[in-house]
Amino acid sequence: MSTATDAEIIQYARQNDLVIVTLDADFHALLALSSSKKPSVIRIREQGLDSAAFCRLMQAIWPRVADAAGAGALISVTETRIRIRRLPI
Repeated sequence: MSTATDAEIIQYARQNDLVIVTLDADFHALLALSSSKKPSVIRIREQGLDSAAFCRLMQAIWPRVADAAGAGALISVTETRIRIRRLPI
């Protein structure tokens, strides 16, 4: 999906009941404007994570965001905070 557009990624995630994990703020904006209920998007707002650090971060936050991600939410993650907004917005 590395060459797919944001809209194609959203459609694929919606069709396959997946959660999008990204550094890109565009996904939150697209879903907020569309009044969609899914897919959920987890936006990681920390730059420069290597794969091991990313995996540790996801393991740490997943118990706190899993229910919201399954129901449809925009989730922003920083070093000190998790913000969850249920869809649709």
